[in-house]
Amino acid sequence: MTHDNTDLPEPMAQALALAQRAIGLSEPNPRVGCVLTGADGQVLGQGHTQAVGGPHAEVMALRDAQSRGHATRGATAYVTLEPCAHHGRTGPCCDALIAAGVARVVVSIEDPNPLVAGQGLARMRAAGITVTVGPGAAQSRELNIGFFSRMVRRTPWVRLKLAASLDGMTALDNGASQWITSEPARTDGHAWRARADVILTGIGTVRDDDPRLDVRLATVHRQPRLVVVDSRLETPPQARLFDAQRSVTLYAAQPHPGAEQALAARGARIVSMPGDTLGTASKVDLRAMLDDLARAETNEVHVEAGHKLNGSLIREGLVDELLVYLAPKLIGQGRPMAAFGPLSALQDSPALHFGPIDRIGPDLRVLARFAGRDEF
Repeated sequence: MTHDNTDLPEPMAQALALAQRAIGLSEPNPRVGCVLTGADGQVLGQGHTQAVGGPHAEVMALRDAQSRGHATRGATAYVTLEPCAHHGRTGPCCDALIAAGVARVVVSIEDPNPLVAGQGLARMRAAGITVTVGPGAAQSRELNIGFFSRMVRRTPWVRLKLAASLDGMTALDNGASQWITSEPARTDGHAWRARADVILTGIGTVRDDDPRLDVRLATVHRQPRLVVVDSRLETPPQARLFDAQRSVTLYAAQPHPGAEQALAARGARIVSMPGDTLGTASKVDLRAMLDDLARAETNEVHVEAGHKLNGSLIREGLVDELLVYLAPKLIGQGRPMAAFGPLSALQDSPALHFGPIDRIGPDLRVLARFAGRDEF
């Protein structure tokens, strides 16, 4: 989940740092950085991918070099992802490097997009450019885990965020949960919201907390889209989630024309996606919902929901990673992180691998990934 950059060539480490600046800006495009160097190692130009429809990292670096008065013929380009080879919203970046007379290109990792998938590397080699692939591959893939997930698995990367007491309770028995964790933890949580394409919650959270679920404690170029799992369309039209300037989609399982009209008047998009019927009630098909979000070019889904939806997502194997903030307090009887099971044997419990564990103010931040979820 985290990787050491100390063994990388300095320009590639710098390119990875630039790629970080594209978080919350370049989506649904990948986060990419590029550094151009001369024969003496001097930095000629640098840049990162801009907002969708804008220039990619390579073009930004070439423009930067030009603005500094540096010639790029014979230069080396360090790029954190294979330069694209197709005409999408912009022209092929591999052609831009070829036209600029770059002599060598060092690429972290091949682009998983089927429209690229090695073609950019092949075209640069065919043009006589020396191409090296590998330095910074793990770092670039991790930075773009959602993009890789969507391209390879055809589904977004799902990260479930939890704030809990040390004994694993996310709220009191009466539903009160503000605030279990500290202000630094909440600020850090907003930084994780900012990197997502979609923030996902359930109707239970909307009813209990009336949250905005936008990014307020971190600098953002755009607000993530909001998605609410609301089987019976019970979201109140006056809910605070409509106050933020962003797209809101409600996934429903049962038609309710009156509610649809009132919610649409608040700007909500309603998607009917019924799944299995339980008794007389139908639930949203969560897997189909994620497939639908992938078709809408969603790379990362950040879940902030209650124990019922959390449990459903885990039970159906749809969560890739947990982002857990643990406060140094005990609640005892309360609401758990996720309601699923009961399991008949301990070996039936989903296996996880711990990632980084950090102190955030007085709290602990734990990243844990479900076993095998990143093997694609």
